[in-house]
Amino acid sequence: MQAIGTKRSRQREKIYQVLKKTVAHPTAEWVYEQVRTQMPRVSLGTVYRNLHILTAQGKIQELDFGEGLHRYDATVNQHYHFVCEHCGIVMDLDVPPQQDLHDRVRDLVPGKVTGHRLDFFGVCTACLSKS
Repeated sequence: MQAIGTKRSRQREKIYQVLKKTVAHPTAEWVYEQVRTQMPRVSLGTVYRNLHILTAQGKIQELDFGEGLHRYDATVNQHYHFVCEHCGIVMDLDVPPQQDLHDRVRDLVPGKVTGHRLDFFGVCTACLSKS
């Protein structure tokens, strides 16, 4: 029996390539619109299914910043994000992961810490300049 998503799919490959080419942390709907320009018959459901498979395969990350939308990121190594509270833009931060946080919470966690996610929220410079 084949594991989920191991069969090659043109749609999945196109979705993955769209995500690899952007740093925008897009929603599934944005990915759908991009893929649809090259594959007009693709459905939104197909995009959602393939995003789920790519996430399960560890090729992309699914992110939730509490805005009611899931966003997707093809950068899967541990990194931090900045989220603008005005326009909603999400940016990767070039800050090395803080390994000492694992040491600081080791005795507080009832189990083993294997990673962490840290997001920063504020107002981006573009929104600040509009004020």
